[in-house]
Amino acid sequence: MKLLLKEIRHNPLLWLLLFVPAVFTFHKLKPESHTLLFALSVFAIVPLAALLSHATESVAAKTGDAVGGLLNATLGNLTELVIALTALRAGQYMLVKASIAGAIVTNTLFMLGASFLLGGLKYHTQEYNRINARFQAGLLFLATIALLIPSALSQADSAPQAAFTRHLSVGLSALLMVGYGLGLLFSPKTHREQFASAESGHSEETPWPVGLALGVLAGVTVLVALVSEIFVESVQKAALELGMSQAFVGFIVVALVGGAAEMASAFSGARKNRLDLSVGIALGSASQIALFVAPVLVLLVYAIFAMTLYLLPPKG
Repeated sequence: MKLLLKEIRHNPLLWLLLFVPAVFTFHKLKPESHTLLFALSVFAIVPLAALLSHATESVAAKTGDAVGGLLNATLGNLTELVIALTALRAGQYMLVKASIAGAIVTNTLFMLGASFLLGGLKYHTQEYNRINARFQAGLLFLATIALLIPSALSQADSAPQAAFTRHLSVGLSALLMVGYGLGLLFSPKTHREQFASAESGHSEETPWPVGLALGVLAGVTVLVALVSEIFVESVQKAALELGMSQAFVGFIVVALVGGAAEMASAFSGARKNRLDLSVGIALGSASQIALFVAPVLVLLVYAIFAMTLYLLPPKG
């Protein structure tokens, strides 16, 4: 606990943790102030993301960057799942689909590209495990094909075609989850030696003990989930007041806020010449959203909301 308090005192970014109790307080006192709650929730997620970044790096120092990247992607996407489920309960279906598509694009393009840029500005050359990168890219290609099939079939105008698309989405979701499970069995288990981190420099900072790091990971994940719920409740009306469309909110705002914790870890890893961690977080998070989060949402809410893997906006 002393190490955690010391980190908070010496890191000005973590002083923003004051926004965490503030967002809960204003949510109780002024639940109708949607724009204010939207801004407070965004500022509250930023320091939580920094804490999650430090804790993940401490765990990665003991387990390796490959496992650390998977752990960070999983915890980061838990926030995406909470945001999506909260939005579904509120009936914001297009917001959920736009956020899923936005999260995949954000992770594969913005997060990965920014990590390369930030690392390249500090180091002349950086190395990462090419096998892991090709493996994650292959999973993303598989998910892309699965997502394109319902989208292509949904262009038909017949009602029976729409019903068939829903059934097809359930079947494809189950297959994607099986593929993701087999990927987890292949990379960290049966062929673990192929996914070892490339030799690179390591941070000079002393990592936290594993017990403290895991405790912070668990606590921060719960706080991020709670703040994310307030964020979802306020983002839609705040967007109307600020003149933003539902598609923009889901594809840009929700995707960026939901991935803030992962971005902090990926950018920090790149600046410390740990590009394997950055690649593992960026590509691992994108493949996890496409092969696990989206299918889980389809399977969980299919009977109630009839959600499909068709991510394009409705015609007309």
